[in-house]
Amino acid sequence: MADFQSIYTQVQVSGPPEAGVPVPPGGLPREGKPFLTYWLGKIGNAQIGPIYLGYTGVFSIVFGIIAIEIIGLNMWASVGWDPIQFVRQLPWLALEPPAPEYGLSIPPMNEGGWWLLAGFFLTASILLWWVRTYRRALELGMGTHVAWAFLSAIWLYLVLGFIRPLAMGSWGEAVPFGILPHLDWTAAFSIRYGNLFYNPFHALSIVFLYGSTLLFAMHGATILSVYRYGGEREIEQSTDRGTAAERAALFWRWTMGFNATMESIHRWAWWFAVLTTLTGGIGILLSGTVVDNWYLWAVKHDFAPVYPDVLPAVQDPSAVSGAMQ
Repeated sequence: MADFQSIYTQVQVSGPPEAGVPVPPGGLPREGKPFLTYWLGKIGNAQIGPIYLGYTGVFSIVFGIIAIEIIGLNMWASVGWDPIQFVRQLPWLALEPPAPEYGLSIPPMNEGGWWLLAGFFLTASILLWWVRTYRRALELGMGTHVAWAFLSAIWLYLVLGFIRPLAMGSWGEAVPFGILPHLDWTAAFSIRYGNLFYNPFHALSIVFLYGSTLLFAMHGATILSVYRYGGEREIEQSTDRGTAAERAALFWRWTMGFNATMESIHRWAWWFAVLTTLTGGIGILLSGTVVDNWYLWAVKHDFAPVYPDVLPAVQDPSAVSGAMQ
């Protein structure tokens, strides 16, 4: 169409629902009769379903429901089974890990055992969903880029709740299940190890996080700006160079002196997103296991300035002559 189409005026193409390529024999069938919905077509593809779960998908959902039930019921029990207080205080409720004195042992259920059990089922659910993602890509003849990107996020999750607690010798080092308690743990963790802002891997993680938002915004804006020329059909534009690809390339050459290709911009975005959680997990893992105070580490390596003494030094009372022993 000659007129410019936007998210508000775009044309929705409707036709027979697409079932997709046949499923290999021996597995579970796709579930759900596909249908079209106008409002979801405003922000994405209008077709809903079918979905293929497979055995790994079914077990992943079952294990995930068990984990959520354990967490939710423990939170509900903490407010005396009062449904009103459960809803009211939900952002502050938590299922806490075992106390430090239990180390890596299995504590009583009400003293961290439920946390261990919920963590087991949640981790199994996430890993099974990863297997499902990987296998679906192979069955469709695709690359496995989505699965490996997902694994980067799983790496950070495992560092927080499994790998680092093992390295520190205590489940008590792990993160509680809960919204604000999770944020409180993060703040306390930063204070405990001398401010995570001086952790270079944390800094890299933030760079890639902000870089991802910039890259996605730049790419999305570029494609939208050539939408009227078919710019959203990126694969066709890559193999049969049309006005959309040419104009987008010229725009970046004229404004920045350099432009990514239809293919390379997705590699840039993939790496930036993956490195956000990858470097973040490394920074968390090194805290307490290798570095006890990130500010002092940063001072030692000329990464942070030494703050001047503006108050007189405080003397240790136990070192004063004549002090009580």
